Amino acid sequence: MTTQPLVFITGASSGIGQSLALRYYRAGYRLALVARRVSDVKTWADAQGISADSYQIYSADVAMTDSIVAAGRDCIARQGVPDVVVANAGISVGMDTAVREDIDVMARTFATNNIGMAATFHPFVDAMVQRGSGTLVGIGSVAGIRGLPGHGAYCASKAAVISYCESLRGEMRPHGVRVVTISPGYIDTPLTRKNRYSMPFLMQADDFADRAFRSITAGTSYRVIPWQMGVVAKLLRLLPNPLFDKLLAGRPRKRRQSEQ
Repeated sequence: MTTQPLVFITGASSGIGQSLALRYYRAGYRLALVARRVSDVKTWADAQGISADSYQIYSADVAMTDSIVAAGRDCIARQGVPDVVVANAGISVGMDTAVREDIDVMARTFATNNIGMAATFHPFVDAMVQRGSGTLVGIGSVAGIRGLPGHGAYCASKAAVISYCESLRGEMRPHGVRVVTISPGYIDTPLTRKNRYSMPFLMQADDFADRAFRSITAGTSYRVIPWQMGVVAKLLRLLPNPLFDKLLAGRPRKRRQSEQ
């Protein structure tokens, strides 16, 4: 029986998910990688020189509860109960409440970023509690601190991630299971490259993954990466509403679905 620890990561086909997977692999972990684009993940893993016996790929759509729950159960059957589960999969699309189609965008955002996170954790909770160990990681965002114009769906979903993980942390603590919330600032990924506004303290995905890995391993309950954005987040939280509104006046908005 293998003694190598196991990490389960959603959204593993690009960006933060891939960088986290590589960081965990280099730390000696076996990988359980979840993505809709399975062929992309396999091509990437081969290019990185990740040995075939070190990873399994699970095809799932996080927005479909039965799909991601089935992937989690399949992981337990094939590789065992993970030591770390990273709910990383997410979507970020601008919205306009006056546009009917954008209400559907908001629903898809919540289905992926929130219900999908809970569904990702679900198959592993009882097993981790019975074992008395494990770490559940929710990927939030500094966008969850204050609402940004044109970005209501994403900001609301990430605020919910932060609160949900905090609630779950209290539930899991008595059982030896840790819950860690990582809130990235601006990370250089295919997702953020579509942004049409300035991105202060932009960080490379591999650097982010290294810092996130250290925070997760340490069991840090909540961490903003990079730390400079943590300072910005605290300041934003303290700003009075009139000053906050004035600061954001005229700021370019997130691209809507029809503008992608």
